[in-house]
This record gives sequence, C-alpha cells and structure tokens, in this order.
Amino acid sequence: MPFEEVKKIWMNGELVDFADAKIHVLTHAIHYGSGLFEGIRCYNTKNQGPAIFRLVEHMRRLFDSCKIYRMPIPFSAAEITQACLDTVAANDFKECYLRPVVYRGFYSLGVDPSKCPVDVVVGAWNWGKYLGPEALELGVDVRVSSWNRMAPNTFPALAKATGNYMNSILIRQEAAIDGYSEGIALDVNGYVSEGSGENVFVVRDNRIFTPPLGASILAGITRSAVIRIARDMGFECIEGLIPREMLYIADELFFSGTAAEVTPVRSVDRIPVGNGRRGPITERIQKEFFAYINGEIPDRYGWFTPVYAERAAGARKPALAAPFPLIEQYRFAPITR
Repeated sequence: MPFEEVKKIWMNGELVDFADAKIHVLTHAIHYGSGLFEGIRCYNTKNQGPAIFRLVEHMRRLFDSCKIYRMPIPFSAAEITQACLDTVAANDFKECYLRPVVYRGFYSLGVDPSKCPVDVVVGAWNWGKYLGPEALELGVDVRVSSWNRMAPNTFPALAKATGNYMNSILIRQEAAIDGYSEGIALDVNGYVSEGSGENVFVVRDNRIFTPPLGASILAGITRSAVIRIARDMGFECIEGLIPREMLYIADELFFSGTAAEVTPVRSVDRIPVGNGRRGPITERIQKEFFAYINGEIPDRYGWFTPVYAERAAGARKPALAAPFPLIEQYRFAPITR
C-alpha cells in the first residue's frame, strides 16, 4: 500500500500535509493499543461520482466502539462525517479507502488512560482488492487458524479496536507462513467466528449461514449489506452457530468486508469447497454487490454519501438505518466546487 498519492490527512479538526501528520513516540495508543477505528470505502459511482459507502453506519459503529471503551470523542458525528468528505476531496481521490481513528494521545503512560487526550485522525489512500483481483473469481485458499478469537469478557469483539487486531495479525501471519491467503478463527467454544479481517458466509443446500454476533465477530458493515442483498434476492440467510466441519462440507464459502468486499473461498485446510471455485450463489451476490457499489443499479438502500454536491443532484440522501438516541442525528454538507 504505497502512500505517495496522499496529500492531506485530517487531524483534530484540520487538514495537514501528509509529511506533517505525526504523533509522539510516547503516545498512549502506541503502547497500549487504545484506539478505535473504522475502515470505509469510497467508490467512483456512475451517477454520483465519488461517494462513500455506508458512511452513516460506519460513524455509528465508531461512536459505539468509543462508548464501550469510555472514550469521549471531542468531535460530533457530523464533524467526523464532514472530515471524511473533506479528506477525500483534499486528496482528489475518486476511489479510496478511508481510515478514521480515535485514540488516546500524548500525556502520560500507564494502563489508566483517563488523563490522556482523545485525538481523532482521518486518513485516506488508494487500496485495491485486498486479497488480490484474481481472488474475486478464482477464490482463495484458507486454513482454520490455531489462534482463537477472544472469549467473552476478555476483549469486546463488537468494538473495532486497534488492540484487537493483534489477534488478527497472528491469524494472518500464520496463514501466510503456511501458504494460505487467509485464516479463519474459531471462537472460544470451537464454533466458526471470522477471518483476520473478514466475516464468513457458508452456503449449504441453497441457504446462507453466517456466525452470530455472540461468536466473537465484529458486526461487519459489509456483512449486514450482504445479508440485506441476499434476503432481497430471495435467499434464506441464517445467523447461527457454525461448527468447524461445516466449512469442509459447504457447497460454497465466501468472505465479506470493507477491504475484502465479497471474495469466494475455494478451499479450507486443502479441502476443496464445493467444486473448488466460486459457486453460483456467491457469484450472484457478488455481481449484485459490485453493480451496487459501482453505481450500475440505483442506490435503493440509500447507502451512499456523495462527496461533491453537484454530482448528487437528484440522488437520495442516505437514510438512517436506525435511530441513534445517544448520538446527534447525522448532518453533513456535501462539498461544492
């Protein structure tokens, strides 16, 4: 992931040059992992131009994560939403990956972070297909990891915390060393949880299964989009516990995630999934998903936030997925130029 194309990063209320986006080496988050973040995609849609995918839902999850960790955000959701739009525009990106981060900054070191300031950063850069462009059709080879996901009452899996990804690093590195593209972790009870950075979907007898929130998964924004799309296409999509062996007898298997988007899995532990290639249900969902994010079909769910106001003429405004009683209603002013 080269960053040569990045011009500006939003830091604590202002856009700064890439070279000046620095923090102190004794920043609390570096030593204790005290940061919460989101990974968001901006797509160059046909009708709205650059538009950020499910920005409202990502903002809600960011604020939820910070609430779990008792980390008050010094900016409103509307301000961070605007920061995401401003960052895309300042870098002249048509498509990019966005990374808002809320973290405990520089003041003192110790497990108690309460005296450290809460800083907010929004970065953006070009990021292609996470598991490789060929993986979208051919699929990837994965293994069941020897590393489990966190147990209940250890780390909150619903919070997208920087520290949680030390677990993901172990899963991904182990897979790579053994010649796999990715690993799938089990939860503390031995049920399927998720990949190092993806949610998992299993297809069996024309039904789609995915682990529930109680299986130590992150509540993926793309995961919920896939569930909505699949159900609207007429598929039965079941959130329930999945035993490990179901991975081996699945008709189809695929990942979802902001980075991975919708990527098929062709083998698990060297056992082919189905026919060892992308299955028909995965392909249908994948094509519908990519048609949606590319703007080839109408934004029927209101999932896009356009970056530039003049390109949004006649387009639907993003609708709130649910009322947010503890966060102000999201309002933003698209950039004009």
